[in-house]
Order: sequence, then C-alpha cells, then structure tokens
Amino acid sequence: MTAATMTAPVYRTAGTAPLGRLIWSELRWVFKRPRTWIALILLGLVPVVIAIGIRVGDNGPRGGGGGLIANLAGNGLVLPIASLSITLAILLPLVGAMWSADALAGEASHSTLRYLLVAPVSRVRLLVVKSIGVATAVLAACVLIAVVGMVAGYLILGSGELLTLSGTTLSFGAAVGRIALAVAWVAVQVWAVCAIALAVSACTEHPMVVMASTLAGAVVLGVLSSIPALDWLQPYLLTNSWASLIDVLRDPVPTAGLLHGLAEAGCYAVIGWSLALARMVTKDG
Repeated sequence: MTAATMTAPVYRTAGTAPLGRLIWSELRWVFKRPRTWIALILLGLVPVVIAIGIRVGDNGPRGGGGGLIANLAGNGLVLPIASLSITLAILLPLVGAMWSADALAGEASHSTLRYLLVAPVSRVRLLVVKSIGVATAVLAACVLIAVVGMVAGYLILGSGELLTLSGTTLSFGAAVGRIALAVAWVAVQVWAVCAIALAVSACTEHPMVVMASTLAGAVVLGVLSSIPALDWLQPYLLTNSWASLIDVLRDPVPTAGLLHGLAEAGCYAVIGWSLALARMVTKDG
C-alpha cells in the first residue's frame, strides 16, 4: 500500500450523514434561537393570565354545565384544556408557522440553505430533520401550556379533581390522562398547519410571507367554517374540527369528532409535506 493510497481522502455519498446527529443538531439550533424561547414564555403565560382573570372575576361556583370558561372556577384542572383550546385558535398556529418559516425560508434568507443542500445528506432527509425540529418545538409548546395550566389551575383556582361537562368527577390521575390526550390532539392539529407552512417556506426566501400566508389561510378556513351555506364544505376544513377538543371533558369521551379531526389533520399534513418535498427535491439552492 503506497503513501498516496493511505492518505487518499474518503468521500461520503449523499445521504450518509447520521440521522440522529442531524436531528440533535437541528433541535439544538431550534431551541437556541431567542425567539423560540420568547414564544414559549408567552404561550406559558396564557394559562396564568386566564387563571388570574377567573380568580379576580369570580365566575361563581363550579358546575357541570356550560363551556370551558364557565367551569374553571374551583375546577382548576380544566385550565390546561381551556388554555390549549384558546391558543389553538390562533397563537399556536402562528408560532408553528414562525418555526416553519425559520426552518426553510429563514435559512434561505441567510444563504445557509444552499450549503445544507450540498451537504452529505439527501434533501428528503434534510426535510425530515427540519420537520422533526418544528414538530418537537410545537409539542414542547403544547406540553408547556398544559403543565403551566395544571400548576396555575391548582394554585390559583383550586381542586385536585376534574369535574367534567357531563357532571361526573375524575380523579387527579384520570384528569392527567385527559390533559395528555388534549395535548397530543392539539399537537397533531398544529403539525398539520406546520406542514402547510413548510410547503410555503420551501417556495420563498421571506419568512414573513410564510407567517402571513399561513395565518391568513387559518383565518379564511375559520370564516368558511362559520358560513351555514357552506355546510357541505365544512367537514373538509381543518379548523372546523378544532371545537371537538372540548369533548375530552365529557364522560365518557365521544370519539367521533376527535377521530375526524385527526383524520383531517393527517390529510393536511400529508398534502403539505408532499408539496414541501416536491419543492425541495427540485430546488437549485
């Protein structure tokens, strides 16, 4: 074996970079951004503000009827689910769109995406890594809202049990199970929004375009969901199923609306991610 052979460089083919290392690097980058922590802190303040408002306003004794807000007084374990429902309306989709914009459009605006595109990793794996980073941040936001909501609900509103909308009382353990179900369901809904945002993010170098278009799309879907003449269209609108989150507070839990919402979110996620992938594999840097 000659010296030239021994010192010859070894070139890796595309797609050989360890996936675990790529994911870890992406997660470090996502959670190192100051705006990520600012968004998480602001989302974490939502249940605290709601709890203080309910405590100061004193909505009256706890009861099994009414909606989420009507059942918060003396029923603090409802707070996590109420906070998730309120933030799902606009805050979580907005934050998810922001993280999706940073994932691709933000990289492109700083001219770093072209270096990632020529790195020893396939574009499919690159999109997978970016998607996992966004999905992890969204899940962290949902868990944070739920945990802060549980603590704030117990300390400010009281009660270690959960009074359901059906009038039954759940133990603390059963209540935590319902809250975990709500967290998972909300995360899936926001992941669907992020998939659409990633598709837009792959087509532009301007993160604000991604945020504006995604938020505008969510608003348009919400408006269409409220028009009675469009009843035929509403079952296919992503936002139409978001009101089903309240079903986790019923006993037993009606699953029809929740499962329909998961199916809708899955379809939107597949469509959005497929469009993002189609753009990524044809992107010239």
